[in-house]
Amino acid sequence: MGYFSILAAIPGFFLSSFFFMLLWGVIAPKIGMVSIDYPLSMLITITLWIAVAPLTAASARKRK
Repeated sequence: MGYFSILAAIPGFFLSSFFFMLLWGVIAPKIGMVSIDYPLSMLITITLWIAVAPLTAASARKRK
């Protein structure tokens, strides 16, 4: 089951990166920052996923 969960998360990663890039492009000029491209958006997204994944796993174990 774990392997298929990872495969199911792959499209979510690319969509999350894409939406992050689009939303940042709208917000950044209003707060005086530069917009980001897709590879940088992917880097930021994977960094956030790596930071949040252990918290999610710990929370799921606690519920069982």
